Amino acid sequence: MSAQFLKHLKNRRTIYALDRNLQLSDEELVGLIQSVIKEAPSSFNSQTSRAVILLGKQQDRLWEIAKETLKAIVPADAYPATDAKLSGFQAAYGTVLFFEDQDVVKGLQEKFALYADNFPIWSEHSTGMAQLAVWTALAEHGIGASLQHYNPLIDDKVKAEWNLPASWKLRAQMPFGSIVSPAGEKEYMDDNERFRVFA
Repeated sequence: MSAQFLKHLKNRRTIYALDRNLQLSDEELVGLIQSVIKEAPSSFNSQTSRAVILLGKQQDRLWEIAKETLKAIVPADAYPATDAKLSGFQAAYGTVLFFEDQDVVKGLQEKFALYADNFPIWSEHSTGMAQLAVWTALAEHGIGASLQHYNPLIDDKVKAEWNLPASWKLRAQMPFGSIVSPAGEKEYMDDNERFRVFA
């Protein structure tokens, strides 16, 4: 593993305090995210991962949807903390919505019946790899991000707002932006508890 690759993985941290002072243009950002997802692996090269990149007012609208949705279900006395958290995500420059196309997954299940039970699992692997790849690529450019999971609560409203295919299943939301406050020190569990090596 190259020292640079490991450095970028280490820099990929959960950053909550974000704002909108990025050096990359929207075109450069979109190009970076698209390129990285295209190169992320998928089973049978199925390319099940889909992404929606929200910037500017569209970014704001996503987190308004989240606020509207959660306000209806979170107890009133607890909602201010929820609103503050969502406002933090809304303050970011943009958000990547990660989806998996279930029509592709079902097609693979039909075509390769022997592996039918595995394709939904492999689809989850694909989105995880796409998420890590984007997160690491953003970190390489000094852009902070976090990974959120307000799905399935916001799924229907998100699909309606941006007229997305019914087959796209929302898996995660990644707000990103310039770093206001860095992440704290990361703690690692003992290697002997985590790894086994046999040679």
